[in-house]
Amino acid sequence: MSNFKMGTKCVQGGYTPKNGEPRQIPIYQSTTFKYNTSEDMGKLFDLEASGYFYSRLQNPTCDLVAAKICEMEGGSAAMLTSSGQSASFFAVFNIAGCGDHIVASSTIYGGTYNLFAVTMKRMGIDFTFISPNCSDEEFEAAFKPNTKAVFGETIANPALNVLDIERFANMAHKHGVPLIVDNTFATPINCRPFEWGADIVTHSTTKYMDGHASAVGGCIVDSGRFDWTRYPDKYPGLCTPDESYHGVTYTERFGIEGAYITKATVQLMRDFGCCQQAQTAYVLNLGLESLHLRIKKHCENALKVAEFLKSDDRITWVKYPHLEGDENYELAKKYMPNGGCGVVSFGVKGGRSAAEAFMKELKVASIATHVADARTCCLHPASATHRQMNDEELAAAGITPDLIRFSCGIEDAEDLINDIKQALSKI
Repeated sequence: MSNFKMGTKCVQGGYTPKNGEPRQIPIYQSTTFKYNTSEDMGKLFDLEASGYFYSRLQNPTCDLVAAKICEMEGGSAAMLTSSGQSASFFAVFNIAGCGDHIVASSTIYGGTYNLFAVTMKRMGIDFTFISPNCSDEEFEAAFKPNTKAVFGETIANPALNVLDIERFANMAHKHGVPLIVDNTFATPINCRPFEWGADIVTHSTTKYMDGHASAVGGCIVDSGRFDWTRYPDKYPGLCTPDESYHGVTYTERFGIEGAYITKATVQLMRDFGCCQQAQTAYVLNLGLESLHLRIKKHCENALKVAEFLKSDDRITWVKYPHLEGDENYELAKKYMPNGGCGVVSFGVKGGRSAAEAFMKELKVASIATHVADARTCCLHPASATHRQMNDEELAAAGITPDLIRFSCGIEDAEDLINDIKQALSKI
């Protein structure tokens, strides 16, 4: 369905039923699959045939939903994971190991920062965090001979910086490494990073793609355009024989279009088991079918809320990329001309204590460790998602002690604004 518009891909992408087959994607609620002979199954284990034998590696329901997201992003291959965190981990660990180095934007989601700066550091992978607005000289200085990738977020959570994807992609390619972009907030409805030079895209499908706080999940999509074979010494896992699969070389067997996702599936999913469940994939697909409709309403509401906040003298500052005058306004218009996301960040006069008091008075919006949901929710990142960071790390991530992350749902915008008004009047 590559020639169809995005709305059609959301509804029908990834799955075209044949005569007499189910109209909706079926739920293959099975751990295992039957074969007539050991030889038939052996071909699967040797990667000589396609098919299913155990749902930890692959499941038909998951593959159909992954294929839909792949079509939406314009990629060559995709896989679902158990969470956005596991998608971020797999995306990097698939091409980097002990002794390697990654360059990452400093304004990424707190959970991803902790994964990189703490957990993966313990695995021997070093990360250099740079400001998305750093100079070319600072950017160049971040690279090392053992750098394997550059990582950033289309719209940073919750700092709301817009990544200059084209610039980051050009710099990554200059140094012979791929650019990995977390596209969770923008979704492929508003931005397709591959069109600007990115090589790999990740998602926390828990957010807008699911859209109803129903199912935790993640996804990785490969553009199929980064030529790993140009750098065989840098990416031996893709370009040299894998003895755990009888010496298969992924780039030779599956080409640059399929090598990356195949390796992530048969190695990382096999060994770490961060697989998405068939029932979860089914729920995710229901969310995807309305994504192109919902995301427009999220963005409309967020812009109206941001405009109101900017006009209220009880608010000290507002960040929303599509709000005229925002420091990211021009980048937002370049990469996301039709809208970005439904999240607004702002500060209330009185600092941290005022922010916490304000949130307690909200009636429509709920305090939740979630974002990008049909229902409006809010969070104080400094005391929740980014609680593990010190003041210096918070500043680098673009988070101030008074920052409130306000995720506009798809309710009526007037009700959201009135809810903010009444909460402000009580502090």
